[in-house]
Amino acid sequence: MNKNSIILIVLFPVLVLLQVLIFNHIILFNFAVPFIFIYFIIRLPIGLNKNILFTLSFLLGFIVDIFSDTPGVNSLSSLILSAVKTPIFYAYVPRDDKTKFIVPTIESLGWQNYSKYLLTMSAVFCFCCFSIEFFSYASIKNIALLTLGSTIITFCLLYGVDCLLPSGKSAYSS
Repeated sequence: MNKNSIILIVLFPVLVLLQVLIFNHIILFNFAVPFIFIYFIIRLPIGLNKNILFTLSFLLGFIVDIFSDTPGVNSLSSLILSAVKTPIFYAYVPRDDKTKFIVPTIESLGWQNYSKYLLTMSAVFCFCCFSIEFFSYASIKNIALLTLGSTIITFCLLYGVDCLLPSGKSAYSS
């Protein structure tokens, strides 16, 4: 087992507990809900087998759904996030052999590329989550405000979490 595997094994239950016990009860100004548990999906290696990625993402979202009483919202949003993870990553990082098995962190990508990647991933998850929750674009203003507020707070929290966690050697930098 390498260092990243151990970090991921510890992160899964810790992030679920933090989300369920603390962050699900925080709603700032009725337009910002932090989603810290998606850091697990963001932190998974880029070249990870798609079956494993989708299974872990669904399981993560399903567990949060069970404790949050949101039937399927987080599960589907997590699956969509895992489906767009690789294309979003390669939108900001050139595709080559060095980046195939990279673990996206500030240290491995550099702060600029990582910030763009993290912000996009947060925005995609928040938009999916609130679109599924409302299930109608009749209240597009509320969806947009919730997405914007939640993306900003989620981005800040996830960036802070990444700064706190140890990471491996830099495989790519801008």
